[in-house]
Amino acid sequence: MYQYTEFDKQFVRARAAQHRDQLERYQAGQLSGDEFKPLRLQNGWYVQRYAPMLRVAVPYGEISAPQLKVLAQIAREYDTPDAALLAEAQATQDKIAGLAPKLTTNYGHFTTRQNVQFNWIPLSKSAEVMDLLASVNMHGIQTSGNCIRNTTTDELAGVAVDEVVDPRPYAELIRQWSTLHPEFAFLPRKFKIAITGAQEDRAAIGWHDVGLQMVKNAAGEVGFKVLVGGGMGRTPVVGTQIREFLPWNQIMNYLEAVIRVYNRWGRRDNLYKARIKILVKAEGQRYFDEVEAEYQDILVKDGGLHTIPQAEFDRVAACFAAPALNLPSDQGEWAAKAEADVSIEAAKTPAFSRWLAQNVKPHQNPALRAVSLSFKRVGQAPGDATADQLDAAAALVAKYSAGEARVTHTQNLVLPWVRLDQLHALWLEAKALGLAQPNIGLLTDMIACPGGDYCALANARSLPLAAAITERYQDLDELNDLGHIDFHISGCINSCGHHHSGHIGILGVDKDGKEWYQVTLGGSDGKDLSGPTVAGKVVGPSFSSFEVPDVIEAILDTYKALRTSQGHKAEAFIDTLRRVGQDPFKAAANAARHPAEETTV
Repeated sequence: MYQYTEFDKQFVRARAAQHRDQLERYQAGQLSGDEFKPLRLQNGWYVQRYAPMLRVAVPYGEISAPQLKVLAQIAREYDTPDAALLAEAQATQDKIAGLAPKLTTNYGHFTTRQNVQFNWIPLSKSAEVMDLLASVNMHGIQTSGNCIRNTTTDELAGVAVDEVVDPRPYAELIRQWSTLHPEFAFLPRKFKIAITGAQEDRAAIGWHDVGLQMVKNAAGEVGFKVLVGGGMGRTPVVGTQIREFLPWNQIMNYLEAVIRVYNRWGRRDNLYKARIKILVKAEGQRYFDEVEAEYQDILVKDGGLHTIPQAEFDRVAACFAAPALNLPSDQGEWAAKAEADVSIEAAKTPAFSRWLAQNVKPHQNPALRAVSLSFKRVGQAPGDATADQLDAAAALVAKYSAGEARVTHTQNLVLPWVRLDQLHALWLEAKALGLAQPNIGLLTDMIACPGGDYCALANARSLPLAAAITERYQDLDELNDLGHIDFHISGCINSCGHHHSGHIGILGVDKDGKEWYQVTLGGSDGKDLSGPTVAGKVVGPSFSSFEVPDVIEAILDTYKALRTSQGHKAEAFIDTLRRVGQDPFKAAANAARHPAEETTV
């Protein structure tokens, strides 16, 4: 992991102190609510449907065991609203027609941007929380506002067997360059960057304002393929390639040009047309040409001010060296024996074997594996972790993964440095904690935003639908038979649940003050090597909350009836959908409607 310098530490502590001063002035009436709002947002403090929400930055998903322990402390001691407020909020939820789970407190939530959120911390306690975060080099800087947000990457960065270049040093350099960048503090709209260095795109770069894929040219030189103008929301657009190969040390100069042109010409008169995707779609080649001209000016007139010096890159890259794990000197022979022992244990224990198949990934080092802890289980929302679970996860990370974990795009936690000979012990402990569900990549490993249960922007709730689908599909044999399915749920068109990129997507919509849901099919986030990054298509009019589980079941039954097989391997859901088209699935979905429900929207 990147090691903060004394400057970094002082900067974060000073930011926390600044927030405390601003909060005290607000509480004393020296700052109005309107004056305090942009100040708190700059530190990740929102005000949501019922209470403040804090978004904690986890740059490119890397998080340490001590940081997880502090997040657990925050969940336990601060994520607790006044009892009257909680009762009022629950009473409001209970009045909403449809499925209504109880609101929960004292937990953190892993997000699709590899951050962590808290939903119930009183604003009056926010300065104490910021001080706690600063004690482990954490903060909420640029997790909100019209600025460059947290740069995301592949959760297997640095360990993936299909990796071309480790993207983490570059993600860290982008973090340092973008943090409180004076020119880009008030962009037309928020700006998101994703970077991957692997052949399989696990960072969904096509769906970002800027997507960066690390490549090597014919001479073996490292560089970037640059995509610009991707995004979801009301107008889903896949990014357009603007550069096939950009030398690695020029990435900050080029990003400066891309964002400077957007800052100059992006719309500020219409919130819904302010993202860079709208500018790229409207201007096309004119925008690309202006970026290139700006880039040349930066190189010539400014002397390439942000060209990355080799020495600085080497300093940052050294922080991402593999940790010392006390592996035997005869690592090859040892690994072979350890793998044989794991296979013997798997043959004796089917549940362990299933977990190995779903939750354990190969590693660049044959003596190691990358292991996913699943935060998708009955009784809790996708990505939620209680204070006790965060504490337990911290202990597992310290014991089995050299103190380092990764928050994933799919709202789980990856331990990237697990020894082969410790897999069974880790499984036993994770299983006892309820974190060893062997469902990674399967239907119940869904992405879901907090939706209308917490978010003031949502049209409908996501979490009750997530709970209903999770409860319906608990048979592991059935889940494995269905195979890999990306299932994503958003509570509104802002698409925080990334419904556009789901093989099956659910979008909450409002009709006359009631909750309804559209179903989309055929989306992709880029990791389907068999097909392009595309937005899913709506299958028809909207469905009620009671109908959606039956609609999903009808779609999946149609898949099972239409799929082909090669040997013992069944055709994947997305491949069947692409082969036969959407009509059979649309017909099945519409046939699953409840006759008594009005479903037009």
